[in-house]
Amino acid sequence: MDMLTLFLIAVGLSMDAFAVSVCKGLATPSYKFKYSLICGAWFGGFQALMPAIGYLLGVNFKSYITAFDHWIAFALLAIIGFNMIKEALSSDEENADPSFAPKTMLVLAIATAIDALAVGVTFAFLEVNIIAAVLFIGVCTFVISAAGVKIGSVFGTKYKSKAELAGGVILLLLGIKILIEHLLG
Repeated sequence: MDMLTLFLIAVGLSMDAFAVSVCKGLATPSYKFKYSLICGAWFGGFQALMPAIGYLLGVNFKSYITAFDHWIAFALLAIIGFNMIKEALSSDEENADPSFAPKTMLVLAIATAIDALAVGVTFAFLEVNIIAAVLFIGVCTFVISAAGVKIGSVFGTKYKSKAELAGGVILLLLGIKILIEHLLG
């Protein structure tokens, strides 16, 4: 997998965490840099952990499904992408909790990283250097989430749905790219 594709996957995966971070920034009465660090650490850490777990699961089943792994990668990325697009276009408003307590952040970190678990499974089929990939995804999500808290405190929810929409489109297009490359190559 080339660096551009990995970068696009990392950005796409980080959009849920970015959206939640923006909401956290919006809900926080006064911005403090430590809030950015807290969100970045929780979201970046789980965005790195989940694909690693998914990769380990995928490696164990790889020999059974190698013949149709590209379809699985496409389906998982398409489902995640369509779900993000649906959430972005939904008129439902989320109420942001201003708490940065570990209990609150754990739930949010898991919720925003579930899709990364599925991406990790696809990494096993694509024979990606998983250590480099999870570090890259974790760092990218850390930076984007940390920035999201500040952006939320300044701009509010104006860009939340646009970020989720962009993330969904990126993941959907990457799924299509993987499928086309396998079918044509």
